[in-house]
Amino acid sequence: MIDDVATDSSSEKSSRPPSSRRARRVRMTGKERREQLLDIGRALFADKGFEGTSVEEIASRAGVSKPVVYEHFGGKEGLYAVVVDREMRQLLDMVTGALTAGHPRELLEQAAFALLDYIESYTDGFRILVRDSPVAQSTGTFASLISDIATQVEDILGLEFKARGFDPKLAPLYAQALVGMVALTGQWWLDVRKPKKAEVAAHLVNLCWHGLENLEAKPRLIGHRKS
Repeated sequence: MIDDVATDSSSEKSSRPPSSRRARRVRMTGKERREQLLDIGRALFADKGFEGTSVEEIASRAGVSKPVVYEHFGGKEGLYAVVVDREMRQLLDMVTGALTAGHPRELLEQAAFALLDYIESYTDGFRILVRDSPVAQSTGTFASLISDIATQVEDILGLEFKARGFDPKLAPLYAQALVGMVALTGQWWLDVRKPKKAEVAAHLVNLCWHGLENLEAKPRLIGHRKS
């Protein structure tokens, strides 16, 4: 499908020769238009949230009519669902791909860095994930995302608990606690951006690894990541 949209107003058209008008027309394939609508929707959802974003504004920014948005996604809800699914997969891939170390403390560092990297590189996406999702949507919420990431950590913690003589059945509880702490700290860091990323990661791991009783005054990173 070719999506052809004129960008000129009627008055501008009448004052320009046909060759100039043709040069100003934007031609997109259906795939290109879909990606454009996703980019526009992503930016609007991050800025205004789901409720504050309208199909009219999405269509207007894309230079198309409302039916084009409905044709591609069935409505605002469909577009939002695709945006959220992409962001969740991106973050999950970054977290699971980062967990490569053998030492549990370095694994904590890698998980913390992965989330902070995502926030830094995909700020709009993280803003969407931490906002309230539509009432009818049971997946794609921040809570479900945390649960998905925690599931990736459970197996690692379970093996570590077993090796240390702890009950491995408690691994899911600790996985939720650890991932939740890192995620909520990341949500706070999203706006303040202080201290620097490596320092945030070091302090997160400091609390996770040592507990309040044995906190290091100046926590250090043991992995290869230093920034």
